[in-house]
Amino acid sequence: MQIISRQVKDKPLTVIIEYPEYNETAAGLIRKISSMDIHFNAVDEGRQIRIDLADVYYIENVDRKLFIYTQKNVYRYDSSMTELEKITPDTDLVRISRTCIINTGHLKEIRQVKNSHLEAVLDNDEMLIVSRKYLKDIKRVFMRE
Repeated sequence: MQIISRQVKDKPLTVIIEYPEYNETAAGLIRKISSMDIHFNAVDEGRQIRIDLADVYYIENVDRKLFIYTQKNVYRYDSSMTELEKITPDTDLVRISRTCIINTGHLKEIRQVKNSHLEAVLDNDEMLIVSRKYLKDIKRVFMRE
C-alpha cells in the first residue's frame, strides 16, 4: 500500500482511494473513512454538543431516551435506536442488546462470564452485557476487519 498526502490550500479534505481490485480491504478502508464524517448532535445541560462517531463508546436506551457515552461523558441524544441504525450502516456501531449499541472500534474483548453470559469490555474498561441474540453481529464485524 502506498500513502501519499499533500496540503492543498482553500480546498476541502479529499480522500482518493485507488485499488487494483475491489476487495474487502478496499471496502473496509472506504467504510472507515466514510464513518469519520458521521457525527451526532447531542445535548448536555441545555447545550448542543457535536460528537464524532469515533468518540462514541456506546449508546444506550434508558426509559425510551438515548444516551451517548464517550470516554468520560454522557450526553442525551434525541432519536430512536431504529433511526440511529438507519444513519449508521456500515460503521463500527453494532447492537449488543435490545437497549445498547457499542462502537466496536473501542472493543477490547468479548469474554464469557458465569451463567453463560457474555460481556463486552471496551478500551476504557467499561463492561457491557452482550445478548446472545446479537453475538453474530459482533462476530460479523470482526470477520470483515
